[in-house]
Amino acid sequence: MRYGRALLAALCLGGGALATPAAPAARPNIVLILADDLGCGDLGCYGHPKFKTPNLDRLAAEGARLTQFNCAAAFCAPTRATLMTGRYPFRCGMSQNPTPDAGPAADALHLPESEVTLAQLLKQAGYATGMVGKWHLGHAQPEWLPTQRGFDEYLGIPYSNDMRPVQVLEGERRVEYPVVQATLTQRYTARAMDFVERSHRQSRPFFLYFAQMLVHKPLAISEECYQKSGDGLYGDAMRELDWSVGQVLARLKALGIEEQTLVLFTSDNGPWFGGSTGGLRGMKGSTYEGGYRVPCLARWPGKIPAGHVSSQPAVMMDLFSTVLKAAQVEPPAGLVLDGCDILPLFCSEAKSPHAVIFGVRGPQLATARDERWKLHVLAPQDQFLKLGTKPGQTWTDPRGPDGVTILAPYEQYRPADHPGVRTGDAPAPMQLFDLQADPAEQHDVAAQHPDMVARLKQAFDEINAQPRPHPEQSSARDKSKQKKAR
Repeated sequence: MRYGRALLAALCLGGGALATPAAPAARPNIVLILADDLGCGDLGCYGHPKFKTPNLDRLAAEGARLTQFNCAAAFCAPTRATLMTGRYPFRCGMSQNPTPDAGPAADALHLPESEVTLAQLLKQAGYATGMVGKWHLGHAQPEWLPTQRGFDEYLGIPYSNDMRPVQVLEGERRVEYPVVQATLTQRYTARAMDFVERSHRQSRPFFLYFAQMLVHKPLAISEECYQKSGDGLYGDAMRELDWSVGQVLARLKALGIEEQTLVLFTSDNGPWFGGSTGGLRGMKGSTYEGGYRVPCLARWPGKIPAGHVSSQPAVMMDLFSTVLKAAQVEPPAGLVLDGCDILPLFCSEAKSPHAVIFGVRGPQLATARDERWKLHVLAPQDQFLKLGTKPGQTWTDPRGPDGVTILAPYEQYRPADHPGVRTGDAPAPMQLFDLQADPAEQHDVAAQHPDMVARLKQAFDEINAQPRPHPEQSSARDKSKQKKAR
């Protein structure tokens, strides 16, 4: 059988009309917690020797932990788009970050209206849908905000907490500017628990998407956690993030709905300065594994066995398909999905549903990997590696705390606090790494394994040749400008 046929099967095409929703009692609640810039090595259950994360470690002990879980893009918005649509960035039309302070083009970026979100599908099936935290899929028009994309309610900063103007929205209305970031995680957590409790009182299954602020820069921590960890500002942030997750888990337990709730926890990409990749090369923004690989935990008592660990490759879009499968909701007919149901990985020794997973860099595909081998078709990139490292050079973060528009502690981390491995063979196109023998991607072995290079390159070329269903972002920007002009 040709390799392309196996690849096509791995793309997991969605099919069939929307199924008749199951009875509410048969559908689980869904709590999806997405950390921001959390590294693969930042949690105790992933081996960090100092950071204290007892609640997240307990979540892993009571459920399942994946050790080879990747995001498709090594930065914020494209990953969030894949999570909400189940589709690679080139397919869902979101390959860059919407940004309010980087000019009109960046301000106009958004998830195309034609894309169907996870929240829309669950809401149509009868779920109460609530979002707390960072959206980052479009902000300049009301119709791009969460409340127009399937969420009944929303509270949060619609992009990163270092993008001016840093403002908190309630639905589509600004309720805070400038933002006191030190108390924001506490307020987010209170809102998340309130949504859970209100939905439960209404006897409705609920979908909570809790997109945490932490640990994105600038790190801002409450008085209860600031300088309390003994492990620096990042350790304080990890303490508060862990506290927040623990509060949500405790509320599920107090309401007696743990067994009716699937809890998922992951991160949008690798870490920023101060975090840990767990010994992987690169960091956020990098096409090395330190940029792509992130933690992934799942708990569903009675469904997912306690303490299960899987080392099979999976990718962010899989959570979209897994949630739909758990909720007994079908995607629209004819929708091409790149994600697959990975509940078997959480529950058993099942093999990955993917022959190959791909990594993107901006609008381009960059990498292809399977269980063992990773091919960098484009030369590997670690864009922050040499930031501020020239003799006499001092790096100043243009989006650092200024005490006026961005309120956070001034002792933020610097390029010297690079979170990943910085050594290894110099970047070049078509490098091949053996992730089992060389997880830190130090030694290019393409010359020794031309068959593996050819196999992964064929898979790369086949998906790269597939049509892009959305116009390039420049077209979307033009439409947005025209709309504003009218």
